[in-house]
Amino acid sequence: MSKIAFIFPGQGAQKAGMGKDFYEKSSVARRIFDQASQYLELDMSKLCFEKNDQLDITEYTQAAMVTTCLAIAREAMDRGLKPDVTAGLSLGEYCAIAVAGGFLDEDAIKLVRKRGILMQNTVPKGKGAMSAIMGMDGKDIEKVLEGIEGAFIANYNCPGQIVITGYTEAVLEAKDRLLQSGAKKAMMLNVSGPFHSPLLQEAGEELLKTLKTVSTMPLDIPYVTNVTGEYVEDIEETKELLVKQVASPVRWQQSVEKMIEEGVDSFVEIGPGRTLTGFLKKINGSVKRYNIGTVEEMEKVIQEIVG
Repeated sequence: MSKIAFIFPGQGAQKAGMGKDFYEKSSVARRIFDQASQYLELDMSKLCFEKNDQLDITEYTQAAMVTTCLAIAREAMDRGLKPDVTAGLSLGEYCAIAVAGGFLDEDAIKLVRKRGILMQNTVPKGKGAMSAIMGMDGKDIEKVLEGIEGAFIANYNCPGQIVITGYTEAVLEAKDRLLQSGAKKAMMLNVSGPFHSPLLQEAGEELLKTLKTVSTMPLDIPYVTNVTGEYVEDIEETKELLVKQVASPVRWQQSVEKMIEEGVDSFVEIGPGRTLTGFLKKINGSVKRYNIGTVEEMEKVIQEIVG
């Protein structure tokens, strides 16, 4: 029997207009957007649906993405599309936990709002950077980084794409050394900090204070954590993992490989863009890949999977 995973993208997939047709056509989605506006005291419709400068600023991006992805997921589930497991890249993990039953949607959105503010403000602007390294094996990248203080791996995205992070000078040095060592391409990312590096350990510790105020519920289905790339079935592990996640590398490739190992053969990317399905194609081209970013896409996916 086919097993389905819902997967949720991270920061960088956001775009103006995301979720707008769901807001207009789904009472379930509209309620999530409207409630998020109330408890965050932000106009989520304006933030997500109209072109604006705030959408690409971390403290707003994270709440906007999780609100949108949860609104889409809840409508899809209301229509009968149900996952057997969930996973999310970086902030997408909060969607994964909520859809797995561990957090209320409201709490997931509040948490990423706080997380975004902490991640943006912990390291002064300009002091940290990230770079995507193409065409080089993760283990080879790790060896090069061993000799560079302040540079770390941030994301194991897929074969041939690793993201590095750390102090700006260290990342620039690492980028040059990796190109000399065989990387095909190295591209600096337009981000405001050294995400998923030990430099953000303080942000994780501060996030724990907020996590302690949030109630959790037993998981209905498992989710896969970025920290280890393994299934989580006990919600009691979640808060500690989310603290570690802020300053640890995202093991996305390992997460996908684990789900496939456990029998998942259909992956549904929920939210704007096709970043994760692009990674999936490189990790394992034989699994089925679907995207739901619009109502039209959702209806096609439901027709194919649910019937």
